[in-house]
Amino acid sequence: MFRLLRDLASFIVGLIEILLVFRFGLKLLGAQTSAPFVKWIYDTTSPLLQPFLFAFPTPSIQGGFTLEFTTLFGMFAYAFVGYIIQELLEIIDSRGHRSGKH
Repeated sequence: MFRLLRDLASFIVGLIEILLVFRFGLKLLGAQTSAPFVKWIYDTTSPLLQPFLFAFPTPSIQGGFTLEFTTLFGMFAYAFVGYIIQELLEIIDSRGHRSGKH
């Protein structure tokens, strides 16, 4: 069961990371928010970045290119939380095996 939970946590964190990579790339390249895919990515990832808003500056370069440090930090934070969850599940699972429970 813990294997399933670890796989599920890994999948969710991986999905979040992919969405945030897309957001970072689209912002960096100055993608137009009128494009449906760009709007969907921004709308989907905005709630994920709420805890980190205004923590870092977001410099813009002429032409609409944006270096969004908040997204980079969010990627790091979600990867770290995912790692912690994976490790906790591994510890719980290994303790269950040592005590004879499966």
